[in-house]
Amino acid sequence: MRFPLDTIAITVLTIACLALFGKAWLADHPEHDPWAPLSLTDPPGWATAAKFAKLRGDHQVCASFLERSDIATTPLPATGSGQCRREDRQILSSRLLAPRSPQATCAVDAGLAWWLEHGVQPAAQTIFRARVVRIEHFGTASCRRIAGGQSWSEHATGNAIDISAFVLADGRRVVVRTGWTGPADDAAFLRTVRDSACRSYATVLSPDYNAAHADHLHLDQASRSGGWTVCR
Repeated sequence: MRFPLDTIAITVLTIACLALFGKAWLADHPEHDPWAPLSLTDPPGWATAAKFAKLRGDHQVCASFLERSDIATTPLPATGSGQCRREDRQILSSRLLAPRSPQATCAVDAGLAWWLEHGVQPAAQTIFRARVVRIEHFGTASCRRIAGGQSWSEHATGNAIDISAFVLADGRRVVVRTGWTGPADDAAFLRTVRDSACRSYATVLSPDYNAAHADHLHLDQASRSGGWTVCR
């Protein structure tokens, strides 16, 4: 079948117009553009997960994100050996963490910064009308295997952090162990921040996963083929 030249011309023109429109739209919505660099100021978008997947596998991409976000980093020399060798090691930049200055990977730091900006603080403002001023954790680096198995934990290389509680500006303390099945506001907040962490972390495990996580949210940046994530 042969098409008239005017039909072909109209089709080509339409495709060109759509391409130009799409390019302009992506320029105005970089959170949906997989080729635009990840930005802390961009809201969650279709491409956010893909951008974090790339960041996990490329230290330079991660470092560039923190630099663009004006997040000062404190790199540390490599340490450890074998499965617990920690080549990517820095002090986490958030001043909200308690204990202060835990050591983890660049990707954990980047995920934390994005989670605080787009998950934790918005949820706290919406549910409690107050900001989070402290985030309590159980630690980051620990040379060990996953409990009950032979696989090495992401904690072995400092590529994870376990969050146990959130303290608000009004003095309220929301604890994972008691809040998950506790007051409605506490439970809603904890589930909201759990879900939002799944946008910037490769693995998020909560009390819904198993009894071993009854008192914390496990967040890690495991680099997996295909970029798939776990959120439970």
